[in-house]
Amino acid sequence: MGMKKIVTVCLLALAGVTGMSAATRSNKTEVARNLDIFNALVKELQLNYVDTIDAKKSINTAIFYMLDEIDPYTEYYSSDDQEQFNMLSTGEYGGIGCVITKGRDGRIYFAEPYEGTPSQRAGVRGGDVILQIDSDTLSTKWDVARTSEKLRGPAGTVVKVRAMRPYVADSIVTFEIERAKIVNPAVTYYGTAGTDGKTGYIALSAFTDKAAGEVRDALVDLMENHGVTSLVLDLRGNPGGLLESAVQIAGLFVPKGTEIVRTRGRGALSERVYKTIRKPVAPDMPLAVLIDGGSASSSEIVAGSLQDLDRAVIVGARSFGKGLVQSSRTLPFDGVLKLTTAKYYIPSGRLIQAIDYSRRNEDGSVARMPDSLTTVYNTVHGRPVRDGGGITPDVVVESPKINRLLYNIRRDNWDNDFATMYAASHDSIPAATEFVVTDSIFAGFKRFIDPDKFAYDRACDSILKQLREAVEVEGYKTPEVDGQIDALETMLHHDLEHDLDVNREILNELISDAIVRRYYYQKGAVANSMRYNKALHQALKLLENREEYCRILNLR
Repeated sequence: MGMKKIVTVCLLALAGVTGMSAATRSNKTEVARNLDIFNALVKELQLNYVDTIDAKKSINTAIFYMLDEIDPYTEYYSSDDQEQFNMLSTGEYGGIGCVITKGRDGRIYFAEPYEGTPSQRAGVRGGDVILQIDSDTLSTKWDVARTSEKLRGPAGTVVKVRAMRPYVADSIVTFEIERAKIVNPAVTYYGTAGTDGKTGYIALSAFTDKAAGEVRDALVDLMENHGVTSLVLDLRGNPGGLLESAVQIAGLFVPKGTEIVRTRGRGALSERVYKTIRKPVAPDMPLAVLIDGGSASSSEIVAGSLQDLDRAVIVGARSFGKGLVQSSRTLPFDGVLKLTTAKYYIPSGRLIQAIDYSRRNEDGSVARMPDSLTTVYNTVHGRPVRDGGGITPDVVVESPKINRLLYNIRRDNWDNDFATMYAASHDSIPAATEFVVTDSIFAGFKRFIDPDKFAYDRACDSILKQLREAVEVEGYKTPEVDGQIDALETMLHHDLEHDLDVNREILNELISDAIVRRYYYQKGAVANSMRYNKALHQALKLLENREEYCRILNLR
């Protein structure tokens, strides 16, 4: 309770500095006055508060809430968070190279070792339960962040991990893992696709400082060694990264000197124009770009600029809508402030930012810009496109609807736990591109899910409960009404096995992904997912139909 009071008081002291409209116009005297108040307040708390307080934690909490009032992208990184900040831009860190997660039983698991990293070479498997790290024994109170901090460290140092491997006889395993510099690749997979194998496919997960080089290398390899004549660039789920990386990647497909994006900050002289500076690799190759609601920032710069230039057909679902640019500023004591310094505008002149954080509702909430308030712009060939609300695809492919059954299976890792059991009794599986969930495997999955342990918050049950309460409150409760609700409840009674069968198409994808990752890691999972990828299938179909491709882009 004391911590909550401290944070509240800190926020009140900072109120004169943090209000969006007030903060940007406050004069130096007003800012200095509020900082003096805050300094005096913290001093009094340190000296006279009844309990001992963690000043660093309290002040960091106040900073977090202050920045959160501005926008979600302006963030403070203390000296303790430097590795996390550097990893965002470089994709590099010192560690063992493994994803960890907290299971529904509260224990910490190795979820997936990355191929070729120290954890994979040491023999770590997805599903191994972490029992001890060096001299620290883990309990259910440990979280992912604390565990990750213990596993990370300078390259060349050794960490000793004791783990329990489920579903095997000798279940206790010990690893001595030498940490290394882990470089997460931006291109998670590339290869050929389509009926004739002449369409290339590149999956890009982030815009790091190495992303453009990785995409270039993949594209050159596909062209020179696989003879591809068209390309699908997959940016789905890619949250963005470095703006310069986006410009370089777009530059692989458009003439040198082409404007990709321009940024505008507060000052009249703050505008910067970003143009491509190198000769393109594939200036004329038919191109489709896949996006969805997880495609943001630099992903939207690439997709939006190629759409505005009529250089690519955009396929999938509407993107996130982040049109803000962040820059980093060094602070005292090795801190870093990543703050929003500009908005970006793609070639047609549109800003695709979906939310104006400077205009909040009375309760402090924000909302997306409605389509009715957006403005129409035009591409190079005169096609209408709109600002606000992200990038709308030229060809819309609806994402599958996720119901509560599927959500709970993923949330509680039932698919991954089943994959752990499956891998324990199967030394190998077919190639990633050939593996499918057979009737036998699916039957095993259904048996694996324990109805007594499966947390299934059924929507119909919740609605029926609300209906019963509403009937009583509104005065309609009679034996006849109760009987009708009872009859409806009987009709809507959930049968877990039936529900699993109804959702088999999507469950096949989840189960297949989880199992393939146990044998072929991230690249194998992407290769396997291509068979289920409806947006990719639509893009391939379009690239094979050049007449339709040219019609969409108004190409003559």
